[in-house]
Amino acid sequence: MKILQILPELNSGGVERGTLEVAAHLVRNGHEALVVSNGGRLVERLERSGARHLTMPVHRKSLATLFQIGRLRRVLREERPDVVHIRSRVPGWVAWLAWRGLPEATRPRLVSTVHGFYSVNAYSAVMTRGERVIAVSESVREYILKNYPAVSVDRVRVIHRGVAPNEFPRGYQPADEWQARWREANPALEGKSTLLLPGRITRWKGQEDLLELVAALKARGEAVHGLIAGETHPKKRAYAEELLARAAQLGVGEDVTFLGHRDDVREVMAVSDLVLSLSREPEAFGRVSLEAVALGRPVVGYDHGGVGEQLRVLFSGGLTPLGDGAALIETTLGVLRGQGRPGVVEAPFTQAAMCGATEAVYRELAAAR
Repeated sequence: MKILQILPELNSGGVERGTLEVAAHLVRNGHEALVVSNGGRLVERLERSGARHLTMPVHRKSLATLFQIGRLRRVLREERPDVVHIRSRVPGWVAWLAWRGLPEATRPRLVSTVHGFYSVNAYSAVMTRGERVIAVSESVREYILKNYPAVSVDRVRVIHRGVAPNEFPRGYQPADEWQARWREANPALEGKSTLLLPGRITRWKGQEDLLELVAALKARGEAVHGLIAGETHPKKRAYAEELLARAAQLGVGEDVTFLGHRDDVREVMAVSDLVLSLSREPEAFGRVSLEAVALGRPVVGYDHGGVGEQLRVLFSGGLTPLGDGAALIETTLGVLRGQGRPGVVEAPFTQAAMCGATEAVYRELAAAR
């Protein structure tokens, strides 16, 4: 088969990584993989896997992006993919309109993946236009069926995101050189329990909840240090300043480190005592929390969305009610004191299971083409 995936950019994030993983899997299994995006730092990695990349500005939320419809339609005519897989709304509209303009007898099959709980409107509805609609969790499946009643149950496939055990091996420890650099760069962590919150700086990811948690634990005499690992988009710099001010107000300015964007989040998770998922809105899946569990690191997370689904299976002792500060403190203390260990990550939460199930959807559609 030849599969064309389309998304805004290839810089960072779960959607981008999943796209690369599926592309690499296809190439390994004798298929042809083509990805269309505006480009980014992951293009080189994509091409190393044997997939091809076509740069096209399909990332801007602008009417001007619709000028790419004709160009993409020409690409579809020339490349003749068996399946087009849309993974985001703006490129989704470009792809759907380009696809719809082809003769029905010769057009490729269409797959869409709903990666998040998008706002419910006509703009987001394009993500349900696939002949097969992939939901990244049971929570997302329920969201689709509740909010888009025109989508029949038999069109929806739940395919959880997954981790590769060889990339996130249980008990993994970073190289001695890395650990030496880490200790030198972060002397404030010596003798303290480290609480890591991975995630970009944005209001709904729960960084304020981490600050309040560290303050509450410190008030109880606990020796803890918070770590926030995530990039700050230029539009979010004002919020980042708010967080710094809030940390100072709570008296934890020296007890929380903002690490910024990290290419070594795996290593940071491996040396942290606890990984947190405190998103105030439900995560559609929550890939980082699954990676932490795969490493054998305990995770404390709010009991909703995809993270709730994962932890109910893999580490129920880390579940805590959404927004309940007192419960979060007690759950965190219990986990830090060794109450329970995460289970071993197996299907359906493995990368192999995710890629295999996605290929099966492609095969199902391509066979009926």
